[in-house]
Parts: sequence; C-alpha cells; structure tokens
Amino acid sequence: MKGISLRTAIIVTVLWSAPLGAQHVAHDPTASTPDRSRLGTISFPTSGPALAQADFVRGVLYMHSFEYEAAAKAFQAAQQKAPGFAMAYWGEAMTHTHAIWNQQDLAAARAVLARLGPTPAARAAKAGTDRERAWLGAVEILYGEGGKAQRDTLYAAAMADVAQRFPDDEADAFHSLAIMGLSQGERNVDAYMRAGAIALRVLQRNADHPGGAHYVIHAFDDPTHAPLGLDAAKAYSAIAPGAAHAQHMTTHIFLAMGMWPEVISQNIAAAGPDTSRWQAGHYTYWLHYGYLQAGMFNEASQLLASLQAHAAGPAATAPRRSHLALARAQHVITSERWDDPSLRWELPLEDGLINARAADAFARGYAAIKREDLTAAASISATMRSLPAGTGLASVPSLLHRQLEASMLRARGDKAGAERALREVAAEASALPVEFGPPDFVKPPFEMLGEWMREDGRHTDARAVFDVARASTPGRWLLQRR
Repeated sequence: MKGISLRTAIIVTVLWSAPLGAQHVAHDPTASTPDRSRLGTISFPTSGPALAQADFVRGVLYMHSFEYEAAAKAFQAAQQKAPGFAMAYWGEAMTHTHAIWNQQDLAAARAVLARLGPTPAARAAKAGTDRERAWLGAVEILYGEGGKAQRDTLYAAAMADVAQRFPDDEADAFHSLAIMGLSQGERNVDAYMRAGAIALRVLQRNADHPGGAHYVIHAFDDPTHAPLGLDAAKAYSAIAPGAAHAQHMTTHIFLAMGMWPEVISQNIAAAGPDTSRWQAGHYTYWLHYGYLQAGMFNEASQLLASLQAHAAGPAATAPRRSHLALARAQHVITSERWDDPSLRWELPLEDGLINARAADAFARGYAAIKREDLTAAASISATMRSLPAGTGLASVPSLLHRQLEASMLRARGDKAGAERALREVAAEASALPVEFGPPDFVKPPFEMLGEWMREDGRHTDARAVFDVARASTPGRWLLQRR
C-alpha cells in the first residue's frame, strides 16, 4: 500500500482491548454499556504504510494514557508490518521514558533505536519527511549524551522547536509532557502551569484527545489548581475507557478536591471488576484512602484485609508490600484504631520504598504512643534513624521520624518542647514540593498540631491551624470532625 501523504490528516479512533490483569481491566462506571476498547481520538499522520499506521496510532494513544507496555507492543506490531517505519521505532523508544515518574531506561531506549539504524544519521535517513526527522531528532537528544536532567532539558527545547515548526496537537501534547519532565519527579509550579496551558489548548481543539486530558490533570493535580483540571477529569474516563490508568488518573483531581465518591468509583474501575485478582498497588491504595476519607471504615477494613490475603507468593513484590504498608499506615491513623488487627501483620519491607517504610514505622510508633506504650514507640523510633536521609521529597522519612520524636516528647510531658519540634517539622514539610495523592505524611503535621492545641484548650489557635491543614488536604475525614 502507498504511504500516507502529510497533507492528508488521518483522524483515527482506535478500538482495541486493554491488556488483561488485576490492574488493567477498566470500565466506565458512569455509562451503562461503556466501550472498554476506546482509547481516544488523535491525528498523527506519518509517511508509514496504512497497514502499520493503525498500530502506530494505537501505540501513541496507549502512550498518552501511560499504558507503556501495551504501547510498546503496538509499536512493535507496526515494525513487523513495516520494518523501515522510522516513527514506529521513535514510539517504542519513547515508551522507555516516564517523565512524570522521573523514570528512564536509557539502555533499552538506545537498543530500540539501534534496531532502526546504527547511527543517528542512518536512522534519520529512514524518516520519510522533514517533520518525521524533527521527531526523530528530538528522541535522539533525549537518549543522547549527558546526564538525564541535561538530556531532558534539551529534549524539551527540541519539542518546543518541533511544535513551532510543525504545529499540531501531538507536538503540543508531547511538548507539554516534556515540560513537566523537567522537574525530575518533583512539582515545579511554574513549569506545570506552562505545561497545563499547552495541554488545555490541545483539549480545547480536540475534546477526545487522551493526552490533552491526561496532561491537564497532571499539571493541575494539587489542591490550589485542581479546579482548573476538573473538566478534564470528568471527561478523561469516557475518552479512554480502554486504559485503566485513565480511569485512575481522573482521581488525581478528585482527591485534590476531596471528592471521595468519585475517588472510590474511579479506582474501582481502574482496579477492575474481578476483586479476587486485586493486589496492593497504586489503584487499590488510592481506593482504600478514598474509603477512609469518606468515613467508610468497614469497607476500608475489608479491602485492607483482602489485599493482605492476596499478598503471598510471587505477586508479593516489594512495591506491592510497600503499598500494603502505606495503606495500613493510613488506615490506623485515619480510623484512630490504635490496636487495629492489621498492626500485627508481619510485612517485610527491607527492600521496600523508603517513604513507605517511614510511614509504616511512624504509624506503628504513633499507635504505640496512643496506647501509652512508650517503650515500643522508642524502639520503633530507633529503627527509623537508619532510614536514608535526603533533600526535597527525599527528606520525608527523616521528617516523619522527627514528628514521631515530637509526639514522644509530648507523651512524656514536655508540651513546649514537643510543640517547638512539631512546628519545625510542619514548616519544613510545607516548604516541600506539593505531592499528588494520599499524603506521605500519614498524619499531616499541621493536623497534629491543631489537635494538640485543641487538647490544651487553645481553641482559637487550633481553628487557625486546622484551616492551614485543610488547605493542603481538602475534605480529609479527621479535619471535618475537628
């Protein structure tokens, strides 16, 4: 078949089944008969043959919803049908960068490009148009020489150039994502606002664009800016019901606005209809947090117990154990069940995520304080000293340790010293980049400070501090009760 002319805009709505699995089967709870294969609608014309073009577009659509494994398979299918299809290799290489998560597999991406040709010049020669050479040139920069931060910066500049020279929705969408990637996993508000403005334009031009909706949500998923992403959040699940991540992603806005019924329903959709296959993971952790903040403690307990029951065998990877520990920590703190049965579970976390290990230790230590078992709390605090310390968001474990130490000071009668220590923690925590999702500070410092003030009869001071806490965690169950 002949190649597709660049002058012919091909609007493709891809219908394809989402990959099966506990975290990948999605449905749209707002529709009676959702099309679970839809991924959205984009226009990304290339010079590749039409037979391979459909696979290519399907790959881009999956990539816009961060379904990277499915995207890679689609791009590989395009390569099999057209081995010289340069943009199919561009797409597969791009699946090895997850900009928002600050993840990049440089070796794997370079291996993909090497299959297209041995050098950048040889690969560029296989591109059918100047536009495609510009896209390939950008990915060569992303996986070229230098450290990751430097390459990310140069890549964002290259995508800005692509968007200027060959303006279309796809150039804008990938440029928006590249700008957010400049933050190296930590939110830079100015950069996110610029990225969000670009993504909004994409969504305004094409209301069915999955990347436009997705990147709008990521740009604005903090409590201050979340209202700017609410329309995109309401639309995204219907745009791409065939992508589990799209179902979950809407809740980045809903959680930031304290919309707990929506957080619950959409993470159920993301986790899939077969609850017997649910594992502790990103979607189920957010679902459990939604139950807690809605005051649905029985449902939260049942879910937590189910996840723990499924946590045996080869499926019990370090990330899954980490999510289970995080859920338990949130559960104990929010339910205020200081002798909850889950505290007796053995959860090996030696290879787990550092923030999860810190949150788990804090929750167990804080529960021990509430049970007036200061010996156990001191023992847990001692183990927290061995956790790695860092700067930025990597300082959360040490701040949680200091927060636990402040709680121990108060339990021992040193209220003034405890408050000074907790205020220092609260000030440092509030200066950190805003994180999306359930807070790593499972007991937010200002929430704790307000509770202490209320206990001491300082009700006016407590109300002011609770207002500060509500601004960063809207709709939080404990704050609604204060």
